Amino acid sequence: MAKKSNNIVFSGSLLFVSLADLFQLLGGNNCTGILTLRSQYSPEMGIVYFNNGDPVNASYGILKGLEAVQGLFGWTDGKYEFSEEKLTGVDPVITQGRMGIVLDALRLLDDGLITRVGPEPLNLEDMKEAGPDGKILDFVQPVKGSMVDYQHVTREEFYSDGSVIVKEGNYGKWLWVIYQGTVKITRETSKGALTLAKLGEGCFIGTIKALLYGENERIATAVAEGDVRLCILDVETLHREYASLSENFKKILLGLDNRLRLINDNAVQAYIGRYSKELPNDKVFEQKFNDAELYVIKKGAADIIGKGPKEDVKLLSLGKDDVFGKLPFMDFGHEPLAASVMTSNPIEADILDSHALQKEYENLSHTFRNFVFSSAANISMTTKLFYHLLGNTEQVP
Repeated sequence: MAKKSNNIVFSGSLLFVSLADLFQLLGGNNCTGILTLRSQYSPEMGIVYFNNGDPVNASYGILKGLEAVQGLFGWTDGKYEFSEEKLTGVDPVITQGRMGIVLDALRLLDDGLITRVGPEPLNLEDMKEAGPDGKILDFVQPVKGSMVDYQHVTREEFYSDGSVIVKEGNYGKWLWVIYQGTVKITRETSKGALTLAKLGEGCFIGTIKALLYGENERIATAVAEGDVRLCILDVETLHREYASLSENFKKILLGLDNRLRLINDNAVQAYIGRYSKELPNDKVFEQKFNDAELYVIKKGAADIIGKGPKEDVKLLSLGKDDVFGKLPFMDFGHEPLAASVMTSNPIEADILDSHALQKEYENLSHTFRNFVFSSAANISMTTKLFYHLLGNTEQVP
């Protein structure tokens, strides 16, 4: 493996920034380099190698690769430093996406399957039940995004603990980014409110539909947990940026919005025990479609079959103008690493130019790029929740 250099671009303490936050920061900025961790509670240091924002290898004592990364999520105290540099001699042995790694590690940590190194974290006493059934969910840690860029901020708003920011079913065009605090996202069900996610600093409240003309129905309720400081974004400026994008990039963004709505709906069905585990009689794309490519559906439909913790499960169905395959600039816990694309009907799909789309993504404003990252993180989080709910509720036959 490559040796650590002294080209340190930032450093700090794990008492103030968790490893999950560091992964979000490095991923959101497509960083390449070496993250080094040291703790007075561990005789071994940890090293994680990042390429374009994704961890590709790691070492921690005798642990290597993904096991080493997961072990480091047990650190509650220590120092970190990141050196930005090209990687040489580092084998890319980690294939799981960044967001999946973070959510899996947090779940393993909550289940006591990762050894804690350091004092107990203060937020353990704040774990809360997700609903009336008293099930403890794995997603007690709020997702966080990159720092707020004030270029697109029009004004700030403050909400006290328990205040409703957005109500499910209402209409509105406001788009916020969380500057300080935590916001809980919920959906109403026949069994009471289901917590879909907890969003922290840098995350967005609202979807891409807020940038389009016409009515925008809110798909969930957003509630302040503690005092929250929000920044209202200039939707018109973001709309102009959206309008300047290629049609294929717009389809990617609308496809993300569609996936989030579908996986949210399916999580609700799983929560109330109404989601069937029966898989469709599909065929995997083995001949015509390549996992390394990105496609847009022109005709027909496709099912996304997720590789759940215990068994395969249908996550959602895609139709005309939806995009599937390998997105070069984001990971949302679906295909190609964590799911398969399947179909039982004739389907027509065109290959998209991934390199052109990557350049288009890199030319986005900082705020818009963070918006895309936040959308992908929400999909990944809700997908993990969906798996969890399927494993803890009785399903219809």
